Amino acid sequence: MTETILPQAVTRRHFLQGAAAVAIAHSALGAAQAPVRRSKMNKTLAYVGTYTGAVGSGRNGEGIYRFEVNPATGELSRRVLAAKTPNPSWIAIHPSRKHLYAVNEVSDFQGGSGSVSAFAIDLASGDLTALNTVSSEGASPAYLSIDASGSYAFVANYDGGSIAVLPILAGGLLGSAVDIHRDRSSVGSAQAANASPGSFAISGHDAPHAHMIAPDPRNRFVLATDLGQDRIYIYRFDPATGKLSPSDGAPFVSLPSGDGPRHFAFHPNGHWLYAIQEESSTIAFLLYDPATGSLAAQQTISALPSGFAGSSYAAEILVSPNGRFLYAANRLHDTIAVFSIDASGRLKHIGETATLGDYPGQCRIDPGGNFLYACNRRSDNITSFRIHRDTGLLTFTGQYTPVGSPASITFLE
Repeated sequence: MTETILPQAVTRRHFLQGAAAVAIAHSALGAAQAPVRRSKMNKTLAYVGTYTGAVGSGRNGEGIYRFEVNPATGELSRRVLAAKTPNPSWIAIHPSRKHLYAVNEVSDFQGGSGSVSAFAIDLASGDLTALNTVSSEGASPAYLSIDASGSYAFVANYDGGSIAVLPILAGGLLGSAVDIHRDRSSVGSAQAANASPGSFAISGHDAPHAHMIAPDPRNRFVLATDLGQDRIYIYRFDPATGKLSPSDGAPFVSLPSGDGPRHFAFHPNGHWLYAIQEESSTIAFLLYDPATGSLAAQQTISALPSGFAGSSYAAEILVSPNGRFLYAANRLHDTIAVFSIDASGRLKHIGETATLGDYPGQCRIDPGGNFLYACNRRSDNITSFRIHRDTGLLTFTGQYTPVGSPASITFLE
């Protein structure tokens, strides 16, 4: 079960390869909810969040980097350190395109919490200007998303086992959390039920670990994964107050014990949801009812090739813009697996491509739907792949983009 709580200090997130260390009251929402006015930018930019800290410790970045994107070749060029901020491991851009928000995956902000930082975007240059930083209300925030109206930011705190709703105020500033939920129930088994033979992919079942939170396509419900509890929680979202309440139907769905749900992705039709499990390296296909927020499991398939034995940690999941293909990133195996999606939503493995880098965490498709970018954290680079729209398969562009400990990438056009 979950309970709404007041902010409090929590413990620090432990990564597989080592720890990555590092008030504004809610005002009227009129400014945040004003109609979005989009001015045209004559280029596409990419922002990359990194892990920061001591060089050589797996935290070789310095903050958020900005690149220009060549839409014909996928090349990332003109690298600029756009903002120095600690461990901006997940970043998101406001619907207005005027503001960027980043989690700071630390546990030492205001005596035991992580934080979230707000930046203004200069649409002429792409430069970032720091606005403010507020508590994420839990240690080591790992994910951030923004509701469709641009009025609230949702954050998942991995070590804190909590989720929080932060209001977005006039001028893009962040306010203090208007709602906080912390998972309290028991955790799953240490060994994933569906792990590959010989797998030692064991990391997150010592405690609840909130890993992702995002609104559904209609902005009526908010879904959140808890890796330690092997659950996807479903909350009804009140856009007037930002409050989250457990769904009237089932407040969560359970995945097999120990599998560790990490991220999920909606199909463009809004009725199919795909969740990737970190420790079992599996993908679950679930039917989603947008009227009630309910989920019903339909299929489970491995993100690894048939016959694979040993350890790998699944990381990211993406659905192609045309809804025909699904991509899954595998760390240690260091591949992007490719699946076709049939007329019923079921998946079929059709191939895989090596990321040509070490430990791909997040990956992202560019706004044109032509390229997939993989953030290879341990090899300090981003690799890019051309997407063949007819087959869904990937071809390496030949481009390695150097950046220290890349964690996430997002685009602005």
